[in-house]
Amino acid sequence: MHPEILVALLLSAAATVNAHYTFPRLIINGQSAEVKDWSATRMTKNANSKQGVENPASADIRCYSSQNAANIVTVPAGATIHYLSTQQINHPGPTQYYLAKVPEGRSAASWDGSGTVWFKIFTTMPSVDSNKQMTWPGQNEYKTTNTTIPAATPSGEYLLRVEQIALHLASKANGAQFYLSCSQIKITGGGNGTPGPLVSLPGAYKSTDPGILVNLGAIKPEEYKAPGPGIWSG
Repeated sequence: MHPEILVALLLSAAATVNAHYTFPRLIINGQSAEVKDWSATRMTKNANSKQGVENPASADIRCYSSQNAANIVTVPAGATIHYLSTQQINHPGPTQYYLAKVPEGRSAASWDGSGTVWFKIFTTMPSVDSNKQMTWPGQNEYKTTNTTIPAATPSGEYLLRVEQIALHLASKANGAQFYLSCSQIKITGGGNGTPGPLVSLPGAYKSTDPGILVNLGAIKPEEYKAPGPGIWSG
């Protein structure tokens, strides 16, 4: 192979990898909750490849984890949180956060998050920028969009799940890419809310959902419908 062609292929491959990302560390009220990457956030299967999940019905859509984390971090109810990203989040699409309460007698360090237990606490919506282009909160940043743990969330151990759904190829079936992580947390100072609606993961999404199979060039920002349940804000 001609050396110039080989270099071009290598650069193209590198660019493809760099366009993908993982979320290995949770930030709470502006401070790192983890002493190092993947210490309370479960290491994902794409920790090296950075490739997202493409089948929303697969078991990987829950936490995409290859192993549980060693630690559980404390998060006060009402705290502001986000995740650091290993690369720039340059693909268009929503960022969503979910929580799932660990059953009594179980631990966030080992519970797998199965069952109808997940509720959504946040999602982002697109807008039009000064160049009349659709843009998303957090796009082109090295962290996910901030959200708040609802003050009414009952105290206890939870799995916290973040996802950013890349929609640049979403006009074809299974073209959307899900970048996600789950962290093992303990919410303190919580309230007496009743979170819901509850969904299972997998189960909450279908590949044909309008927020997953979508041509962003054919809709207005306000017409986008994020997949999954409604938001519980407490």
